[in-house]
Amino acid sequence: MSILIQKPGIITTVQDLGRQGYRRFGVNPNGVMDQTAVRLINILIGNAENEGVLEMHFPAPQIVFEANAVFAIGGGDFEPQLDGEPLENWRMYSARKNSVLKFAGKGLGNRSYLAVRSGFKIVEWLASSSTNIAANIGGFNGRKLETGDRIAFKAKVKRQKAKVNCGISNSLIPMYSRFPTVRIMAGAEFDRLGKKNRDLLLDQDFVISNSSNRMGFRLSGNPISLSKPLERISAAANFGTVQLLPDGQLIVLMADGQTAGGYPRIAHVILHDLPLLAQLGANDKVAIHLIDNEEAENLTLA
Repeated sequence: MSILIQKPGIITTVQDLGRQGYRRFGVNPNGVMDQTAVRLINILIGNAENEGVLEMHFPAPQIVFEANAVFAIGGGDFEPQLDGEPLENWRMYSARKNSVLKFAGKGLGNRSYLAVRSGFKIVEWLASSSTNIAANIGGFNGRKLETGDRIAFKAKVKRQKAKVNCGISNSLIPMYSRFPTVRIMAGAEFDRLGKKNRDLLLDQDFVISNSSNRMGFRLSGNPISLSKPLERISAAANFGTVQLLPDGQLIVLMADGQTAGGYPRIAHVILHDLPLLAQLGANDKVAIHLIDNEEAENLTLA
């Protein structure tokens, strides 16, 4: 009752929604980049929304189901195929023993997720199955998956035919784009930008830098500066915190971002729009729109 990694892909790790409650010890949550995608596919196949999944980047892995399985794929579209037959994201499928899952090409999005019914059998660290590659802990032996790795299922699953039209409603799927507009709330140092630089932040388009990764996305654009120099000690930061770097460029902290930092926190990407940002890759673009706390809360609760 397991999957076998026949080919590893570029970066494939086990992740869940992240380990919570340990920031005060300097432990970052890790977890998936696109939380909405993972919640949706886990719920679709009957799992708890926090069940561990495989987070895949393209080129993606080639996977053999060594037992019957029920599964779903969501997030970025990597053109999945089961035994040569094309599959769709956001739908539930059944796999026979020895079926092979491949990913033929890269469509929209940069991170795809595989969930199996009952979940993967992973030894948790601090109540989470998420992988922290930098610390070499959590997930599958604290590392990305390699050829020959086997991950067992938590329970045996009886093979079943997928129900007709058993998928996620389009109204629930994030509206991914290579050039989205993401909404932000003002950060603690936002007012220190001054009007000229606030306008520069909101009126220009940014490009995702090649140096971006799961720790942070660097946004390349016209330099932004504070109205007056600021010296400060490190302060709390979170997934989605937008920091202003000394060279005038921006960095958005992502799933592996640190728990505190010394750079000015000029904004925070709202929770509702983090999946749109999480699916971007190098040279994609993003625009920014400022909203208030009440609007952000309403979007999250909608």
